[in-house]
Amino acid sequence: MGVETTELADRAVEATGAPADAPRDRLDARDLGPPKPLKNTLERLTELDDDTVLVQLNDRAPQHLYPKLDDRGYEYGTAEYDAAVVTTIWTP
Repeated sequence: MGVETTELADRAVEATGAPADAPRDRLDARDLGPPKPLKNTLERLTELDDDTVLVQLNDRAPQHLYPKLDDRGYEYGTAEYDAAVVTTIWTP
């Protein structure tokens, strides 16, 4: 992770209430066209351990992702910054 994306991830974890001491995985979806951010995020979540927080960087809030996360029982939060919209996703 680059310095900027690491800082964004740290800030987003704090802002969204994601577990701060959990391992993290990052998915940078800022350059992906629809539906790749949604598809890639859901696929990545199935590959992660339950204690890992997924940090998704995007160029907009992933509105279509939220209902799918609700259906699958994930907790999540989104924080908006100049460089990216960052969504943290974790298993409660």
